[in-house]
Amino acid sequence: MNRRTMLLANLLFAAACAMPAGAAEPAQPAERAPLISQAELLAKLDQKQPGVVVLDVRTATEFAAGHVPGARNVSHDELPTRLEELAALRDTPVVLYCRSGRRTQLAEDVLRKAGFTKLLHLEGDWLAWEAAKRPVESR
Repeated sequence: MNRRTMLLANLLFAAACAMPAGAAEPAQPAERAPLISQAELLAKLDQKQPGVVVLDVRTATEFAAGHVPGARNVSHDELPTRLEELAALRDTPVVLYCRSGRRTQLAEDVLRKAGFTKLLHLEGDWLAWEAAKRPVESR
């Protein structure tokens, strides 16, 4: 082999050895809860379908200003300390929403790690619900 080929082979070998193991594979994103449309949720609420819980993970102030009828409120940042009161819902369909979706994903991660198996994400969250002039309850 000529000198140039040897130098190239050594450089490639050194570069391969310097790469950390597993660096070639990107991290897999966490599995997200399936979306439930506004129409699907309204149908379930209209049927008074037992076992479907709507969980608003916005702040208490946001919740008091208006929320999906029948929703329960547990702010996303309170979830870790309030899991015990929600434990009975682990195998119940739970529809999550916040204002725009970011807090819903944070809440979903906490609930999934706590063993909740039937999480659903309200498509469009509160902003879309309100924009569509869907029924609103306030306290």
